[in-house]
Amino acid sequence: ITPIVGGLVDELIVLDSGSTDETAARAAAAGARVVRREQVLPEIPVRPGKGEALWRSLAATGGDVIVFIDSDLIDPDPLFVPRLVGPILTGEGIHLVRGFYRRPLRVGSSEDANGGGRVTELVARPLLAALRPELAGVLQPLGGEYAATRDLLTSVPFAPGYGVEIGILIDTYDRLGLDAIAQVNLGVRTHRNRPLHELGPMSRQVVATLLTRCGVPDSGIGLPQFRPVDESADGAESFVASVSEVSLADRPALKTLR
Repeated sequence: ITPIVGGLVDELIVLDSGSTDETAARAAAAGARVVRREQVLPEIPVRPGKGEALWRSLAATGGDVIVFIDSDLIDPDPLFVPRLVGPILTGEGIHLVRGFYRRPLRVGSSEDANGGGRVTELVARPLLAALRPELAGVLQPLGGEYAATRDLLTSVPFAPGYGVEIGILIDTYDRLGLDAIAQVNLGVRTHRNRPLHELGPMSRQVVATLLTRCGVPDSGIGLPQFRPVDESADGAESFVASVSEVSLADRPALKTLR
């Protein structure tokens, strides 16, 4: 993205959400302005999660159009940025542009060319079809590559964790209608594929946000998961339980704070 900074792109920001590796140093060396999450809105205690990081990153920016790109992509195309921005700059009344793409799934040495996006296809899209059918045609409702106007993003709350994308999508539709949403083809998107036990808590947060946005009460109860442990002496397999937390606490629209 660095080569287009100063032209189409006015600022390139990496929000460091408590990383312990070389993320910040490498991003700065590549030309990005690195901002630690604690530096943005320092008077507000930090919460964990993706929604928190995006909410604070929005506060760190000054542009009229904001582009979010997930940081775990493998060989991302810099053209993602102009493609996402294009409909907002050239269209009328477009406030949110969602990227769509083919999503390979890599498991060990094998690859399913179209097997990615499991939470989308098994959780988000069926629920959208049931509760917001007009949005079931959004190809990647949970994808982390999208652009939006500052006016929109500062007017809506940000859902916690991995609920942030579905929350912004539904809020945009409810406030501005389907005509305010566009989609662009970004080709292929490859990232680190998570194991199934990590997708459960992610799905739980997506469900909580989607239900809440659609006026359906959510219990707020975390997700219990059961993982096998070593077989006992009699050969019977046993399981250990764990519960991942879910949050219903949105961050408020930034316009209400400033």
